[in-house]
Amino acid sequence: MQKKEDMNIVIVGHVDHGKSTLMGRLLADTDSLPEGKLEQVKETCRRNSKPFEYAFLLDALKDEQSQGITIDTARCFFKTEKRDYIILDAPGHIEFLKNMITGASRAEAALLMIDAKEGVQENSRRHAYMLSMLGIRQIAVVINKMDLVDYDEKVYESVKEEYLEFLKQINITPKFVLPVSSFMGENIVKKSDKMPWYDGMCILEVLDEFECEEDHANQPFRMPVQDVYKFTRNGDDRRIVAGTIETGTIRIGQEVVFYPSGKRSHIKNIEVFNADPIEVGVPGMAIGFTMEEQIYITRGEMMAIEGEPRPKTASRIAANIFWLGKKELVPGKMYYLKIGSEKVKMELESVKGVINSSNLSSTDEKQAVAKNEVAECILRTDKPIAFDLVEDIAGTSRFVIVDDYEIAGGGIITEALSDEEQEIRESAMLRNYKWESSEISVEDRIEHYAQRPTMVVLTGPENVGKKKMAKLLERELMNCGRYVYYLGMGSFLYGVGADTKKSDIQDHTEQIRRFGETANLLLDAGIILVVTATGLTQSDYKIMKTVIESEFEIVWVGNQLTTDISPDMQLEDKDYETGIRKIKDMLKESGFIFKA
Repeated sequence: MQKKEDMNIVIVGHVDHGKSTLMGRLLADTDSLPEGKLEQVKETCRRNSKPFEYAFLLDALKDEQSQGITIDTARCFFKTEKRDYIILDAPGHIEFLKNMITGASRAEAALLMIDAKEGVQENSRRHAYMLSMLGIRQIAVVINKMDLVDYDEKVYESVKEEYLEFLKQINITPKFVLPVSSFMGENIVKKSDKMPWYDGMCILEVLDEFECEEDHANQPFRMPVQDVYKFTRNGDDRRIVAGTIETGTIRIGQEVVFYPSGKRSHIKNIEVFNADPIEVGVPGMAIGFTMEEQIYITRGEMMAIEGEPRPKTASRIAANIFWLGKKELVPGKMYYLKIGSEKVKMELESVKGVINSSNLSSTDEKQAVAKNEVAECILRTDKPIAFDLVEDIAGTSRFVIVDDYEIAGGGIITEALSDEEQEIRESAMLRNYKWESSEISVEDRIEHYAQRPTMVVLTGPENVGKKKMAKLLERELMNCGRYVYYLGMGSFLYGVGADTKKSDIQDHTEQIRRFGETANLLLDAGIILVVTATGLTQSDYKIMKTVIESEFEIVWVGNQLTTDISPDMQLEDKDYETGIRKIKDMLKESGFIFKA
């Protein structure tokens, strides 16, 4: 027998407009509740002298019971003859908008609930705007609580006209608008005789009329790398690249490419937890892969199949953002952007326009985004990220922004923008694609040397003791058994980079790029590389970050910062003993050196 379709539906709307009641009704009236559950809840209400409500069928949290509002995104499951449904009840209260976004981000279609008596409220507009931003286009407007207005057609038409006018302004055209009474069960699973003036479908028929999104299995393959696991016990030497498949299908033997690095390999085996290996991986599977060619990749990379449309890679993006933070989103402050399994530092470069999501008033004069505002922004990350545009693969275009350890906003990427490192990034990706890996893996070198390869860059003004501190650090690390090498930028420039100094105008970008490539080779050999350079800038850092595969640390030596670089540590000039101790502690705490 062929498996029925699955569909995720989200129900959104202002607080107390009847979302949970509708879900409870759908469960009860389609006989989808566990046996005896309805009677149990009714009996509990009777014992507590509390009127029974269908919303109580969903209220699992004590706080929800006491406050009468939905705090988290509840889920319920029921079936029609056509398909199996997962219905997500997203919170309507303004304080729980973050939870609402979490629920809506997984949906293929949405029901927007409006209380016929209260009419269109602030969150009715705000939720619709968020659905628009998340790329959800299949929407039905459900005008609820018609029993409270005596099933009056004029009230229904008035609310409908007001809301459709708003939706038109944000380019949403609902497929259906229908009147219901969730509490009384009118127009839920069958047409109501209380509203003879309405000749459309009931809720259940509307749900079956929604169309499933393109089968994720037919889209280009995407899997954010969650982690890489190395096995050592009982002769098991597997390295398993693990994650959850977002879209696409993958088979043993296919060539895969990881973005943004551009590294490639072939699938040797497809592993699943506590079961035999399988031949094919499909969307939704939490899965692992072993590779034919051993390559070093890290959490956050996006796995794709060679020959299929590739994801975008950039460190500068245009995005639509919905801001929920207590403090404004402002330029010049460092945030974290999380997309897939990647987490990178991010700055707001500029605000193209800010829109009030309740009344759609807009301005292009603001350069900050306040709570509950929607904005078109340009963001800059400290290293390239891999993603898709919302019109191509919605799931891999969505991201959240973290401020002070809390999710403060979310959005979708609308465009990959060019940046100063684009040409260098393409060159590094081609290098990685063509790279011939050694038979000795990165993990083997880490285990052998008891250290992870890294570069420590000591920068700052002239005459602050950078070179002496670097050489003393090299000696100290070697005395501790470290595999370490000191390289001064001057030594490089008069050797490998000599030709970049011959022209009248020195090619500074090429000098930094070429230095990065040299450092990348030494780091690939497993070395801790200690480097000195005068007055590095944030632009220099971004070039290095684009070229160098391994992590590295920037240490500013000197009492005052004189460039725009953001160092990982700042040391006083010529305080060698303290400086070396602090750098060693940093290397230990970051996991670059394992033993004293």
